[in-house]
Amino acid sequence: MAMELTISRAAITADLDDIAACSESPPPGVTRVVYGEADLRARAYLRGRCRELGLQLREDALGNLFARWPGAEPALPAVASGSHIDAIPSSGRYDGTVGVVGALEALSALRRAGHQPRRSLELLLFTAEEPTRFGIGCLGSRALAGVLGPDQLRALRDPAGRSLDELRAAAGFAGPFDAVRLDPGHYAAFVELHIEQGPVLEAEGLPIGVVRAIAAPATMRLRLAGQGGHAGAVLMLERRDALLAGAEIALAVEHAALATGSPNTVATTGIFQIEPGAVNAIPSAATLEIDVRDVAAEPRDHALAAIRAATEAICGRRHVSHQLELLNADPPATCDPAVVEAIVTVCDGLGLPRQIMVSRAYHDSLFMARLCPTAMIFIPCRGGVSHRPDEYADPDHICQGVAVLAHTLARLSA
Repeated sequence: MAMELTISRAAITADLDDIAACSESPPPGVTRVVYGEADLRARAYLRGRCRELGLQLREDALGNLFARWPGAEPALPAVASGSHIDAIPSSGRYDGTVGVVGALEALSALRRAGHQPRRSLELLLFTAEEPTRFGIGCLGSRALAGVLGPDQLRALRDPAGRSLDELRAAAGFAGPFDAVRLDPGHYAAFVELHIEQGPVLEAEGLPIGVVRAIAAPATMRLRLAGQGGHAGAVLMLERRDALLAGAEIALAVEHAALATGSPNTVATTGIFQIEPGAVNAIPSAATLEIDVRDVAAEPRDHALAAIRAATEAICGRRHVSHQLELLNADPPATCDPAVVEAIVTVCDGLGLPRQIMVSRAYHDSLFMARLCPTAMIFIPCRGGVSHRPDEYADPDHICQGVAVLAHTLARLSA
């Protein structure tokens, strides 16, 4: 490498510790729901750190944060990096946050080394990558890419019935929704650093993964309406049990994923709620939310069709009515070959073994790929565990990932 960089392990650790302390649940778990008190504290901390570095700050109407280091030719499209800091209930301190803290340290390291970017460099903090509050993931990046328009944003509600518009205003974010969308080509490139959230790198003993494709996610919401009644008074042959119909459908979801012939197809019934929820009452209603994904659209869509067909058959046989809603079915993303090659070249120059791989989890990069050339850098996480309090990434691996990110940003901004 032509440029010597020093990555501060102490700064990374301190930032991770301080952001993890912004939580609605006690340690070791981390809970930061978008626009909640802990989320706002973490955002304030990050803004302060960006100001310490002398970055120029801007926030849009959703709270997406842009922290810019102007380049020698500021009129050129910038090169960006970043991720999210919202966290599902009782999760870990690394998912998303490593990409934000890592981008901050990458910019710090480049400044310490005297790097003078031609293109501006920008750190992005995306609002609500997790679907916890509004039931849809990557809210901020979807809006930036124009996948969610103003009318769709205004229609979003949290489980308590509060609108996105109301909640973002209470959090201090204002402005028209139609100003959130960025034009294609707004950025020259986007690179996201992230823990793998899988076991491959650890199993192979590799410090770096270079992502070539990001899985195509789809989410379905299914509402079932049967007929309630007393658990002792209604005979078995007369029942229209919504739970039992839902249980069969949940098994059909598993079968649909296994039947595509693709090892990358996965399907999960992550929410299963019943009413009235009493031990001596036949379930009269059930709500299921189903996640189906693959790195290719065809097998994912095959599984979706199989789930629809199974739902029709099961509900018909059990005399249970249903309402099946497809919340999203996003296309997969292929990472930009030139950005992938830049990351590979950096790894080889640093002497870091790497593996070209796919991301089976989806990220804000899935939507940034609609705006500009995009790729991802993965680092190992212990046991492939994520979204749990015991989520862990070794500080050495984080520092190696940040070094790769920093050198990649330097190449892309030259």
